[in-house]
Amino acid sequence: MTLSPGDPPLNGIRVLDLSRVLAGPYCSMTLSDLGAEVIKVEIPGRGDDTRAFPPFLEGESSYYLSLNRGKKSLTLNLKDERGVEVLHRLVKKCDIVLENFRPGVTTRLGVDYDTLKEIKGDLIYCSISSFGQTGPYATWPGYDLIIQGMSGLMGITGEKDRPPVRVGVAVTDLNAGMYAVMAILSALRVRDQLGIGQYLDISMMDTAVSWMTYMAGSYFANGKIPPRMGGAHPSIVPYQTFEAGDGKFLLVAGGNDRLFKILCGVMGMQHLVEDPMYCSNTVRVENREILVPIIQEKLLTEPRDAWLTKLRESGFPCAPVNLMDEVFNDPQLLHRNMLVTMDHPKIGEITQIGAPLKFSETPLKLELPPPMLGQHTDEVLVQLCGYSEDEVAELKKNAVV
Repeated sequence: MTLSPGDPPLNGIRVLDLSRVLAGPYCSMTLSDLGAEVIKVEIPGRGDDTRAFPPFLEGESSYYLSLNRGKKSLTLNLKDERGVEVLHRLVKKCDIVLENFRPGVTTRLGVDYDTLKEIKGDLIYCSISSFGQTGPYATWPGYDLIIQGMSGLMGITGEKDRPPVRVGVAVTDLNAGMYAVMAILSALRVRDQLGIGQYLDISMMDTAVSWMTYMAGSYFANGKIPPRMGGAHPSIVPYQTFEAGDGKFLLVAGGNDRLFKILCGVMGMQHLVEDPMYCSNTVRVENREILVPIIQEKLLTEPRDAWLTKLRESGFPCAPVNLMDEVFNDPQLLHRNMLVTMDHPKIGEITQIGAPLKFSETPLKLELPPPMLGQHTDEVLVQLCGYSEDEVAELKKNAVV
């Protein structure tokens, strides 16, 4: 389909989404935000696992709602050969298939890449799994917690001399979902240029390890295992979390000697700038155990927002550690349309995080709310697959859809 002025970037692209829970749905929601039509296949009567995750709004899972806007829900029993036949017919109308089953499951169901590419030769098929489709761990079960631990992420997260800590959201799922989007967009360009589809194998473990970047670089350089440092930075001081006098927390980012001088001026501790123990970042890193408590003691003398005002007025990089209510009342995020509302057929008005991607010529349109289970089954079967209303009724009678 040719784009018209004002159309979102993926207008005309259709995605068949067999994924569930987090990594796959985050990927397909992003594709939907970009303008693709996403048909989400769910188990009849139950749906995506996350439909059962509390808390709920009018019986609908808030977890599910946060990951599935912009999609159409088709219920389909893939353990029934008639359900597989429906999917095969639907594949002919789609550009992309996305799944995140454990390796081997799609082959057993008859919805694997080798089978579906015989139906549509230029199909782009993306699999997201814990460890990838090959290798000694390929069939191991895995969740974000497992991958955070095995990738090294938890090994560098948490306070010194305390147990490792997982990042507060399932970042390895979300990271894999984002990498999957990049892979799919790249494959679309290849298809448009060369006319070929391909198979995309996205591993949560691979993508999480790719985030190790400079921490891995440090290990490669000196062979030393990076320690857990809480909110601190291994190469910059002061660059961490501090507590203010009202019990709230602020972030201080003294990224160079000039900024350290500004910080000391705001705190009324200019003598630290000339002290040979703190006069350069190199010696501050060496003497962090002495310097950090000095700064902490000073910051406890005033409330968080008082410090933030003084530091910002001086041009020093700083920030509050926001709790959720502060995040979603932040004037910058509100200005950037990162909080949106839409009408849900059962709940009424719901609130969603906005799209972080901004386009000057092809703006994104977040219009479709997260679907009710099976809400679009009849529409998809009749309009895309060519089934008659009587045939749809028969499929429903036999619990195929």
